Amino acid sequence: MSSPHEPHRPPAGRFTKSAARNIFYGGSIFFFLVFVGLTAQSHWHIVTKSTDEATMTEGVIRGKHVWEKNACVNCHSILGEGAYFAPEVGNVWVRYGGKDDPQAAREGLIAWMQAQPSGIEGRRQMPQFHLTDQELNDLVDFLEWTSRIDTQGWPPNDAG
Repeated sequence: MSSPHEPHRPPAGRFTKSAARNIFYGGSIFFFLVFVGLTAQSHWHIVTKSTDEATMTEGVIRGKHVWEKNACVNCHSILGEGAYFAPEVGNVWVRYGGKDDPQAAREGLIAWMQAQPSGIEGRRQMPQFHLTDQELNDLVDFLEWTSRIDTQGWPPNDAG
């Protein structure tokens, strides 16, 4: 029998509100710290490992603006993000031979964009955006730069 001066203790093995609250707050703090740590690690990896910031020129930045202004992502995906109506373009520079012959790849990509829509029966057609020579070159700069991002194996095949 307990004396009047001893606090009431629940029977052994009983889960109390206080214990549940402590587990909730402790777990919340723990997982918040894990989240912050993983976010910091992801940011560090993107900035130091996967992005080629040293070669981000004004042309690359303007090319990204051309990409956004013309809503290319509404049809294409880039690095797996976007629509799947048209091919993935994160590796289009490589597919056009940009690693071996950058000038031929640049000319080929520009010629392809200028020749749209192709008019080939049964194929999806890319609209003609009437881009200026500067916009075309900037867009190719952006696609070239994008091809150097460490995508950890994406896309899973060369065709995009």
